[in-house]
Amino acid sequence: MKITTFSLFIIMVFALTVQAQPRIWNRANLEKAKMVSSEASKLIIRDADKALTKTIKTVMDKEMIAPSGDKHDYISMGKYWWPNPKTADGLPYIRKDGVVNPEIEKLDRVPLGNMARSISNLSLAYYFTSDDKYAAKAVENLRIWFINKETLMNPNMNFGQTIPGRNNGKGRGEGIIDTYSFIEMLDGIELLKSSSKFTNNDRKALTDWFSTYLDWMLTSEIGKEEFAAKNNHGIAFDVQVVRYALFLGEEDIANQYIKEFPARRLFTQIEPNGSQPLELARTTAMGYSLSNLTHMLDMCKIAKTLKIDLYNAKSTDGRSITKAIDFLIPYLGKSVTDFPYKQIKDWDAKQKELCRVLYRADSFTPNPVYKNLFSKNLNSSQQESNFILY
Repeated sequence: MKITTFSLFIIMVFALTVQAQPRIWNRANLEKAKMVSSEASKLIIRDADKALTKTIKTVMDKEMIAPSGDKHDYISMGKYWWPNPKTADGLPYIRKDGVVNPEIEKLDRVPLGNMARSISNLSLAYYFTSDDKYAAKAVENLRIWFINKETLMNPNMNFGQTIPGRNNGKGRGEGIIDTYSFIEMLDGIELLKSSSKFTNNDRKALTDWFSTYLDWMLTSEIGKEEFAAKNNHGIAFDVQVVRYALFLGEEDIANQYIKEFPARRLFTQIEPNGSQPLELARTTAMGYSLSNLTHMLDMCKIAKTLKIDLYNAKSTDGRSITKAIDFLIPYLGKSVTDFPYKQIKDWDAKQKELCRVLYRADSFTPNPVYKNLFSKNLNSSQQESNFILY
């Protein structure tokens, strides 16, 4: 059989994507974006071009040092905690739910997020263009944060989301959610595997880092605290465990957490009417409800790559992800004053986020109602990269 130039190109693309195993991103969408350029893929490449010229900040660049005395230890502060106006030194800090203290930018949380986002964008740009300059920069940033002895982050979150004046400077279970951006970063690393810039030594060093970090999550007191969380933090913990386990080839751990996920997380956090009481109790109730749903859909997508259907899991009394989505739909296209819970900021942004949830949900089980709603409430200029990745 004669192979045309176009057919050979298709075969080459297929061979590349077989090697890559994204767990969160939609592989079929990525393949289409590689074949046909779009405004969304161009936006990703533009962001990657900016990342090419930037040197990421590391854990060594912060002024404060963790109580351990080791600057390689990551440290962040609970973002809703503020100086106490009733004390001279502001200690202990007090909580203002939903109001972010800008002091968090002085520590490691923002640099970590920027690093992970840069690697995701650079990896995608490499995939779309096959230009090794993007892979080289992505690997450079990986080495800076995870591999180089002079700048690496220690694989623990012993001082994540600390609260000044409380708990003797120790971290909290909540701090583990700071590394949630590693989930998509690892999808980017899957795309880097076809580049010679990402060496076997890089792979081994990164595997060692995540192996140590996963072990810390599963065995440390802080990890156990987060595992026990009854709200969105518990779900985010499970998603991270499963993604890191799959990266490491530990499918037994991943399958165990996926198997237990409906009963342990979904059916305990979603009521039969679809409400998520622990998220609705927040001052940004719509935001936290959507964030938790996004984490649920992330787990569903990971499970789907293992041919496990979590999306359609349903309890005997009707608790399900679709019930949780349907609970929020009546407030799409409405004013914040129509929402019977608190949402003290970002209402318009959460309207768009709800559309993105509907879009992702429709990809699991096609739903004409969902499709009509997100098509009606989002125009093409608002779609950006989300509609390629998911």
